[in-house]
Amino acid sequence: MRPMTRRQAIAGLGALGFGALSLAACSSAAPSGNSAGNGSGKFTILQYEDPTTPQGQGWRKAVELFKAKHPGLTVDVQQTSFDAFRQNAKILLSGNDVPDVVEFNKGNADGGQLASQGLLQPLNEQVSQFGWDKKVTGSMAAFAKYNDDGMAGDGDWYGVPNVGEYVYFYYNKAKFAKAGIKDLPTDLASFEAAVDKLKAAGEVPISSSASTSQGFNQMWVWYSLVSAEASRKEIDDFMFVRDKVDFRSGAWKSGTERFQQWIEKGYVGDKLGGLSFEQATVNFLSEKAVMLPWNNGMFARIRKDAKFDWGFFIMPGAKLSMGSSGHLWGVPAKAKNKDLAYDWIETTLSPEVQNLIGQKGGLPLAGDINAISDPLTKELTQKFNDVVKADTLSFYPDYPVPGFLDFIQNHMQAMSNKNETAAGYLDALQEFYDKGTK
Repeated sequence: MRPMTRRQAIAGLGALGFGALSLAACSSAAPSGNSAGNGSGKFTILQYEDPTTPQGQGWRKAVELFKAKHPGLTVDVQQTSFDAFRQNAKILLSGNDVPDVVEFNKGNADGGQLASQGLLQPLNEQVSQFGWDKKVTGSMAAFAKYNDDGMAGDGDWYGVPNVGEYVYFYYNKAKFAKAGIKDLPTDLASFEAAVDKLKAAGEVPISSSASTSQGFNQMWVWYSLVSAEASRKEIDDFMFVRDKVDFRSGAWKSGTERFQQWIEKGYVGDKLGGLSFEQATVNFLSEKAVMLPWNNGMFARIRKDAKFDWGFFIMPGAKLSMGSSGHLWGVPAKAKNKDLAYDWIETTLSPEVQNLIGQKGGLPLAGDINAISDPLTKELTQKFNDVVKADTLSFYPDYPVPGFLDFIQNHMQAMSNKNETAAGYLDALQEFYDKGTK
């Protein structure tokens, strides 16, 4: 998901449990105030990325650089989880003892709510001062900005990403060859023909999951099928709540119906309701399934753990592909060390940090692709740069409406268990979206 992945939650202390990761410099009891100088006292960073991922490794480097600039400062990096922060963010950020800088999720449902309720500090002045808008542009900046109603796409800057994400299929090359698939598919029809060959060979074509807790794969398969046939306008109307969205027509209808067909044909396996994305990943790595739909957040792990020859490809023939900027750095409105927080964000966008993230496969937004020496990592990054330049990212489906992630996951489980049809899901989707966007 991100990171370890855009959606990976790390077991730990939870959003209100601090001090899980100790990266502190020498301590001082004096408050650090709002100074961006050497500083003293304590500076608190709350984040939820796995420290072993490219992003996590980059941020570890950022901590080193940041401490060197502020030698009198205790830097406390606190580990939480994606779900724990989402669930507790409003309580945490409205309290009197808040972190100085936090990682938060994009979209109207999360970042937009925090911004509109005054829990995050607007960053317009700092964006201009540091030139962050020269590094974070186009679709990568779309979910960094929110208006007074918490709607993304315009308004003030409230967050700054420093990596990107896009979704594709990891695949087992040997199993493709054994099933008689000589060439990678080039459109949806040839992709389904390849999947049929894998089924005929006795394989589970796609490793998926549909647990209502961390079962993100089915949601990504569904939205990838919608994105594959959608126009830029269809997605932007949905994502940024512009023109009326009719879920019972166009790419929404055809993509969801195709998704139901994939379930019925066994393309994504069965008994998915209890599976998390971690179990889906393990099934792919243990060769119990041939493909895994995920993003670049799993790149380093698959490279390390896969005992077979593998590759990756974007949904064949898709007009648009899932992906977006990464999660955002934000400064709580009640943070005591705002200037230091701005300097922290600037440090994560520095060449030293960005190029390290790039070398590890983390898709930096301000890195130099020529600094990447490994051919496969460079290919991964170039393909991402290409889809960003072409403006063909469709973002993630849970962004527009509060509560959307839980709603979608519940219905993904129902559809995967064959307790709900495409038509039933689209009716529920229309009602939930219309109510949530009024």
